Amino acid sequence: MQRPLPGEYNPYFQRYFDLIPEGDLIDLLRQNGGEAVEFLLSIPQEKENYAYAEGKWNIKEVLNHINDAERIFAYRSLVAARMDGTANLSSFDENDYARNADVSHRDLKDLIEEFRILRESSIFLLYNLKDQQSSFRAQSGLYPFTARAGASFLIGHVIHHINVLKERYL
Repeated sequence: MQRPLPGEYNPYFQRYFDLIPEGDLIDLLRQNGGEAVEFLLSIPQEKENYAYAEGKWNIKEVLNHINDAERIFAYRSLVAARMDGTANLSSFDENDYARNADVSHRDLKDLIEEFRILRESSIFLLYNLKDQQSSFRAQSGLYPFTARAGASFLIGHVIHHINVLKERYL
């Protein structure tokens, strides 16, 4: 699957897309998922509830946010891949989602397994798309959205949050 072209996504996403190495998006989704799981499993259990500042998410909440975004952008990719020009793909407020998700009773390994399964599902969704399906422009708020933009977002978003975890949490 080729990378999205400008005009296939909200320009705000470019900050995530710029983090993505060269390569086939499906191969990169697999690699990115595996590397993320490996890194997340290396986080010591005593750090899973750590937040680097007051009011910031803890590590489990960051991973839950990644999982929420994986679901949302996989759904948006499905809508675009099925060439649905009428579905409402409005934005979501990640802070509202985090506020309404209690992960205090979950352990990090459980959230990692959830991510692994979600990523496998995303790969299965995107793997066999034809070019016409991957490039169909559904409408997401003010901007178009394609399935290949969704694949790119999933990769870049995880890279972004792994970088934040490394820089500010560990």
